[in-house]
Amino acid sequence: MCVYSGPYATNEGARRAYFGWKPIEIIAMVLGFIVFWPIGLAILLAKIWQSRCAYPGDLPSFVQAKLDEKFREKREKWEQKMGQHWGCHRGSHDPSRWRRSSGNLAFDEWREAELTRLEEERQKLLAAEREFVEYMENLRRAKDREEFDRFMASRNRTQPPQPGA
Repeated sequence: MCVYSGPYATNEGARRAYFGWKPIEIIAMVLGFIVFWPIGLAILLAKIWQSRCAYPGDLPSFVQAKLDEKFREKREKWEQKMGQHWGCHRGSHDPSRWRRSSGNLAFDEWREAELTRLEEERQKLLAAEREFVEYMENLRRAKDREEFDRFMASRNRTQPPQPGA
């Protein structure tokens, strides 16, 4: 299904995607027809498919996005199927749900303690990752704000005051 909801999902975006042949894509298509005609035909059909989906990027990123979408759906179905089979659910990191006893209580207690410790470490790492992502987002936001303020200041300096404003 070709549903693109990005910033170019308008008629103009579709027009731009349709006429957006890059020179390398034309060269690849022509060479594809010369070397082995199905290659050129595949490039032409992929480009038509891209224009019908109003995808604004180039052809390789369009094909990559479609492949990622297709394999993501298959992977999610497989994980759901395997999760039901193994008796665990996706996103569940509680190993006690599927762990079996070894028959040695001392070993089982030690293993349980180690797995609990490792789970706590994993939670610490996840928290640190979330903090870092938030920190980087704040840095990007501050940098964007600074660049925008600098742009507005230079714009206001270069524009003469407008009469009647």
